Amino acid sequence: MKKAILHSLISILAFSFTGPFATSPQDNKLKKGISDGEYTMVIEGYDWGPAVSKVILSMGTPVPSINLKEYSVQAERISDCLDPASGNASGKRDIVYAYVSDSKGNKVANGTYVTLVLTVGPDLAIGAPMQYFYSNNCRGTQWVDYKMSISHNASNKVWNKEAGRISPVIDKFDLSGSYTHDDKLTMSYASFAPENGDKKSPLIIWLHGGGEGGTDPTIPLLANRASNYASDEIQSLFGGAYVLVPQCPGAWMHNKEGVSTWGREDDVYNVGLMALIRHYVAANPNIDTDRIYVGGCSNGGYMSLKLMFLHPDYFAAAFISALAYQSEYITDGQINSISDKPIWFIHAADDQVTIPDQTVIPVYKRLIAAGAKNVHFSYYDHVVDITGFFGGENYHYNGHLSWIYSHANKCTTDFDGNPVTMDGKPVTIMEWMAAKTR
Repeated sequence: MKKAILHSLISILAFSFTGPFATSPQDNKLKKGISDGEYTMVIEGYDWGPAVSKVILSMGTPVPSINLKEYSVQAERISDCLDPASGNASGKRDIVYAYVSDSKGNKVANGTYVTLVLTVGPDLAIGAPMQYFYSNNCRGTQWVDYKMSISHNASNKVWNKEAGRISPVIDKFDLSGSYTHDDKLTMSYASFAPENGDKKSPLIIWLHGGGEGGTDPTIPLLANRASNYASDEIQSLFGGAYVLVPQCPGAWMHNKEGVSTWGREDDVYNVGLMALIRHYVAANPNIDTDRIYVGGCSNGGYMSLKLMFLHPDYFAAAFISALAYQSEYITDGQINSISDKPIWFIHAADDQVTIPDQTVIPVYKRLIAAGAKNVHFSYYDHVVDITGFFGGENYHYNGHLSWIYSHANKCTTDFDGNPVTMDGKPVTIMEWMAAKTR
């Protein structure tokens, strides 16, 4: 059975993260123009991951008018891990809108820049500046070397020199965090601090999945849109909140041999991670220690539950999607230790990586049987396009991606299908969590 689970994990993860990059073969190459103009890329986070959504062109002189049909955009994705013949290494980017802008891409009446808005989508390979790899030499989500060439067909001018990158939400984060525990384990982390003056503010901790480990915290922020916890919408629900996104070098479930335990034995990260969290809280005295929330997906869901078991009185609530902790490795004593703690699970029935019948369903039922009164479980048949742009209910993401609902604050229902309520009123997962105190 374990071999079957491992095979499923490998194949489904490969689908989850390389699937969106599958496209028909292209033989387009970046054009060499008569002038080397400069461009700036805009990278935004979406439910399926990051995409290059706009390109800003430096024109050098005021722009009188724009005809988007006069422009063409080619892109090339380069990586030692990416097969150039795979069909997703180069191709055309479609332009949907163009306007006069400033250097940041803001629309203006008069300016010396042009911003081209590009088509993006979960199945549009050429739009993605990151890719998930699963091979002996390349594992996990990595940035690719993303190059562009933009041509103005009427003048034959070409922009093919990158001047910089803008990522509106990522740019809110401090990406310089690093913490070393016991001189052995070093973890990077991204953090966001609200502009609340001396007011005490809660802390939201997000723990990434197994494919986002490494030393670059932009990857867990963008690969599954964890950056959205710093969005205006979610921040407003908490009255401003700190956000902490730790990154482990490997995967949270790894033992000392680098093998995923699924909870069978102790991992090598939980002690150092808890030390990192305490360090961050101590360094930010305006954090309300009665309102610290921990959540994560898959591997990060495992670690969130593990920290709840080990430190049940430290956290005010947990929000866990695609739980990877297998119920057979959880004792009744552990279940009883958190039966009075607020927890909200999110999972999809067709998740073939973290099988719900082996993970979240028995864990949830054991908590209810132990008397849990504030445990909820949003259980979906499929993970669908919540935007409606790419097929809505008829578009199914890989079932492992249930964190999409959490990041977008779309979880509203319990395991029985009824709305979760507080004081008789339906609430979303973030509204529910913002009301919890230790």
